[in-house]
Amino acid sequence: MDKLQAMETFTHVVDAGGFKRAAETLGVLPSTVTRTIKDLEAHLGVQLLQRTTRSLSVTDAGLRYYDRSTAILREVEASDAAAGGDAHSVQGRIRASMPSSLARHFIIPALPRFEARFPGIEIELHLGDALVDLVQQGIDCVIRAGEPQQSSLMMRRLGTFRWFVCASPGYIAQYGEPLEMAHLRDRRVVGYADSRTGRPTSWVFRDGDHLVSLPMTAHLTVDDTDAYVAAGIAGLGVIRAASYMVAQPIADGRLLRILPDLEAPAVPLSLLYPQSRHLSPAVRAFIDWCVEVIGRDAKRW
Repeated sequence: MDKLQAMETFTHVVDAGGFKRAAETLGVLPSTVTRTIKDLEAHLGVQLLQRTTRSLSVTDAGLRYYDRSTAILREVEASDAAAGGDAHSVQGRIRASMPSSLARHFIIPALPRFEARFPGIEIELHLGDALVDLVQQGIDCVIRAGEPQQSSLMMRRLGTFRWFVCASPGYIAQYGEPLEMAHLRDRRVVGYADSRTGRPTSWVFRDGDHLVSLPMTAHLTVDDTDAYVAAGIAGLGVIRAASYMVAQPIADGRLLRILPDLEAPAVPLSLLYPQSRHLSPAVRAFIDWCVEVIGRDAKRW
């Protein structure tokens, strides 16, 4: 039995969540994948996968073996890349998850430079704010706003952004400009529903040494950041949006920043990845590039 090939087959099965999809990725028959996993389990003397007619799950032993196998395979890939000697020799496919707003504003516009630097790396972007299981879904790294809740992951801090309270010129002309925080309670606002909870988010501000949470009554609530900003531009209500999302509409006059002295806690942006020192050269290159790109832009927010 080729141990490296068996490790690669096993990690593909875990990443793909099934034998058939792993076989398609590897370009072999499903029966070949099934036989390889059986031989591997027999060699190790443990069950790595629990299989039923409807589902596939990884045992505790399987998770430990997956982590070590991934590390070994990435070390092999790193050795191959090191022998090549330059960025053009780094190859691989990476899967990254991030909010669509960050992808649209920063990652996608800068990707041509990444592709020019690393032409051998293929990128698969999964956009959204929902929590993901990196191992089960085969995600190499995620970018998230807020303090990370998944303590088992390694973290690279990318920067922070601020909240801007904004309204369209048409809204200000019709309803007047709020001059203090208390005025927001009685104003028409656009609500934003957290994609993870489905509940509208409260607006949090600093009042001296304390934080004040304002539960807003919205006439319109959306769960998409593009729609949220568009609603503000259309004059449907006051919005509170990430500074990087409304920078351009403010610059071209479609939105006006109101209550600029009203402070809200800055929100950290972090890049998270599995707790392993053995990142593939492709993933390491992408992580370092994200730190470079977003970290540079974050200084202007």
